[in-house]
Amino acid sequence: MSPTNGIRRRAVGALVGATALGLTLTACTGSGSGGGDASTLVVYTGQAGDYQINFNPFSPSRIGGLGTIYETLFFHNKAQVSDPVPLLGTEQAWNEDGTVLSVTLRDGVKWSDGEDFTAEDVVFTFDMLKETPSINAGGFDGTVEAVDDTHVTFSFEEPTFVKGPDLMNTPIVPEHLWADINPVEDVIEEPIGTGAFTLKEFKPQAYTIEANADYWGDEPKVKEVRFISLSGNQAGADAIAAGTIDWQTGPIPDIQNTNKNFPNYEAFTQWQNQMVLATCSNADLGCTGPQTDPAVRHALYYALDREQLNNLAFMETANEISPAFTLTPSQDQYLTPVVTELSAPERSLADNAKESLESAGWALGDDGIYAKDGERLSLTVEVVTGWTDYITAIDTMASQAKEAGIELVAAQSSWNEWTEKKVSGNFQLAMDSLWQGPAPDPYYLYNYFYSSASGAEVGESAGNNYSRYDNPDVDAAIDELSTLPLDDLAARQEYFEKIQGAIIEDMPYVPVLTGGTTSIWNTAEFSGWPSGEDLYAFPAVWSAFDAAEIFKRLEPQG
Repeated sequence: MSPTNGIRRRAVGALVGATALGLTLTACTGSGSGGGDASTLVVYTGQAGDYQINFNPFSPSRIGGLGTIYETLFFHNKAQVSDPVPLLGTEQAWNEDGTVLSVTLRDGVKWSDGEDFTAEDVVFTFDMLKETPSINAGGFDGTVEAVDDTHVTFSFEEPTFVKGPDLMNTPIVPEHLWADINPVEDVIEEPIGTGAFTLKEFKPQAYTIEANADYWGDEPKVKEVRFISLSGNQAGADAIAAGTIDWQTGPIPDIQNTNKNFPNYEAFTQWQNQMVLATCSNADLGCTGPQTDPAVRHALYYALDREQLNNLAFMETANEISPAFTLTPSQDQYLTPVVTELSAPERSLADNAKESLESAGWALGDDGIYAKDGERLSLTVEVVTGWTDYITAIDTMASQAKEAGIELVAAQSSWNEWTEKKVSGNFQLAMDSLWQGPAPDPYYLYNYFYSSASGAEVGESAGNNYSRYDNPDVDAAIDELSTLPLDDLAARQEYFEKIQGAIIEDMPYVPVLTGGTTSIWNTAEFSGWPSGEDLYAFPAVWSAFDAAEIFKRLEPQG
């Protein structure tokens, strides 16, 4: 596809171009960090409205701590294929048949309250996950044992190669504190971890983490990181213009000329997260509304004009998306013959949308909106207040969908309310994105979002599969894939074909576009940011484990 069609071909770590949003901005000449201590990094994650304190690393409403406070055994770089970075673990190895993973732990590590970190903490964490399905996002179903203080083994009844990265990416918590904690319901206000940072201060408008002087690794040169709350993307752009924040991942006007407009800043984009209209899809589990009909979901898929959407909502920084949710081009090898459309249509196919609806018994009403059994095809789309790009996207999609006889209505709420609606199943549609796993392989996305193991009845807390999709054939194929080595493509393809055929037919998540994740960061005040030459982490401030690695690499220049 050419750059002129509005959907840009993916290229790792590129500076991006975009159209201006119509705001008048002047060059920024002030200091980063709001003119404060040059060793304090001020970041904006997109938090709109006050923070509600919660540093429970397993809670969907957590506000932070992953990677910075709570460490994993290894860090897996989602941005490119590379060796895992040792953290609490130093070595890992599977046995030949993929049933036992042996991990050597780092010696001499202490929790930030001074207690020793040992293998028993690892055993406790994974036993807790196994006993609590709603937080067991990686689907751990094995046995973990402490060989001694610095060695653990994970054992499985069947080959489980693919679960290795998820196991190594699990935050480890201290047994001596968490033995009396409810990991689903409890809010953690004073987090204790092994990471390079500890919590210094919390306020609803901002919280600050500070460098851990007793960290097992090199103490970070960035002494404090302050996470601030603003009113949304517009406020984030204004803060860049004022020079009061050092890093945000989100849109600003005229991204192409970021450094010209703001000499202290650069823009950097990578394509990875896939935007969707997620649906509460499963009527058998209590979902209600027109979106429970697959024909409606397919109609939405064809109604969208993605070229126009990219122009109006995403400043042409988004990219094409596969209906099978394999990233293009890095995961094209995993596409199977069942995928007849390699990418979602760029332009609206309203006739296809109408055909899908009418074949399922929907009839066009006098008001131009389809109806069936007395129910109008009107759908509410949940979105977070202040997410201006998503709000613009929904407004644009509403206009497009109307041409196909579908009414879309946006409902804005706080991030906490939006999350609660998804988790509990109290929604029809939600504008969101599906994320990649720890390795560049579609298995992880399928396991996260399509496995019935992380679904739940409406009213109960779901895991990643908040669409509540439940297909035994997909579950079985995911299970089979978990037994095969990641590099055995020939053996894996038949299971990818089963999954891709089913999820395209059922479409619980309607593909929109692959979002261009753009960070704006202060290169005058801090060095060490990821680049095309050294993409050591996925460059997004809200991608917690990646951001934690970036915080450790940065060096103040003041």
